[in-house]
Amino acid sequence: MKNKKLAAVILAAGRGTRMKSKRSKILHPLAGVPMGAYPIQLARELGADPVALVIGHDPENVRDTFAEANVQFTLQAEQLGTGHALLCAENLLRDFKGSLLLLCGDVPLLCADTLERLCDQHFSQKAAMTLLTVNLPDPKGYGRIIRQGEDVIRIVEDKDASSEEKTITEINTGIYLFEAPLIFELLGQLGNNNSQGEYYLTDTIELAREKGLKVSALATDHPEEVQGINDRVHLAQAEAVLRRRINEKLMRNGVSLVDPSATYIDADVEVGEDTLIYPGAVISGATRIGCDCIIEAGSIICGCHIADKVHIKAGSVLTDSEVGKNSQVGPMAHLRPGTILRGDNKIGNFVETKKADIGEHSKASHLTYLGDTEIGKDVNIGCGTITCNYDGVNKHKTIIEDHVFVGSDTQFVAPVVIGRNSLVGAGSTITRDVPPDALAISRTEQKNIEGWRLRKKKKSD
Repeated sequence: MKNKKLAAVILAAGRGTRMKSKRSKILHPLAGVPMGAYPIQLARELGADPVALVIGHDPENVRDTFAEANVQFTLQAEQLGTGHALLCAENLLRDFKGSLLLLCGDVPLLCADTLERLCDQHFSQKAAMTLLTVNLPDPKGYGRIIRQGEDVIRIVEDKDASSEEKTITEINTGIYLFEAPLIFELLGQLGNNNSQGEYYLTDTIELAREKGLKVSALATDHPEEVQGINDRVHLAQAEAVLRRRINEKLMRNGVSLVDPSATYIDADVEVGEDTLIYPGAVISGATRIGCDCIIEAGSIICGCHIADKVHIKAGSVLTDSEVGKNSQVGPMAHLRPGTILRGDNKIGNFVETKKADIGEHSKASHLTYLGDTEIGKDVNIGCGTITCNYDGVNKHKTIIEDHVFVGSDTQFVAPVVIGRNSLVGAGSTITRDVPPDALAISRTEQKNIEGWRLRKKKKSD
């Protein structure tokens, strides 16, 4: 690919009616990424520039989704066939001279190695166009590749194939490498005299042959790579392939997965060496997990940064949060967006946090809600503590300074500041600031009424 000019066009205009969806097909997620992102990423990996996306159905949402992908958009307002779709990109590539890679937005499993082989063959044979093909045990319904020696003569559709041609197992995948601007000259000569009234890209093969140009084909050994996504069954099948690839890559890079088939990790997730992940974990978004971590069964982690030597216990849910090194979370804890654990923290069972910045060595071991709060170092939060952050109109902040001990069943009615090294007695409702080094206690005086229980029982009888 060195010193070769390469552009890419990705066909993504179809509605995909079999998906039974209002959305464009290429917007459906695969391993946490829109389907159309995969061919875009592949084109970039091969060094293609520019990259054009031919869009049609749901164009505004497609543009918004890929606005930061550094691609150019062109609209195919009418669906008049594959030849017409590529011709829609001519204006974007009018000044381009080089090789043009044609990809499909609904073929997300292609690998760079396969396309590099396609390019190598195209350049070495000095072909005008090179097709990517595949051999299928049951090619029924697909266009067959008709060869003369190594050269491709034409593609015959299944319904038009003779009995002998139907025995051919090599079929067209819809992935091509062309020379430009030649391909646009050939597209301009296409007719639509067929039952569909469409302009077929495959007809350019015979037009190229008439000019004495070479048409080549490379058969891939991996049929799953060229599987198109036509419905949600295909979508699930592709998801399984992608997740298998993701998990295999992680394991080869030093991550232990107890049961890869039951571990769900998105494409953008990064995991460090010697981290152990148990079955049922779902890790998504741009999550970053450090080294030597343990992620237990049923953990759900989305968009989080998790440092080294963190233990996420079973059933915990973490979203858009940061977890510092040597921390423990769970089991059954819930870290909501904006939570920051500074390190060496313990967030125990049934503790919920939201916009909580919690200092080093501080802990809340169980049954606690900490929302809109700033907590210093070496703070102990007792069981049943609540920061009462919402007054029905506005959210207010609780600040708890270093070395504070909070007794069980405490309510902090925000806004309130708890001074460093103070102690809050169990069962207190704190409505005013607490100075440093103080004891804060807010309880009614206990009264014991002797014999009350017996009298109550006798009256009931």
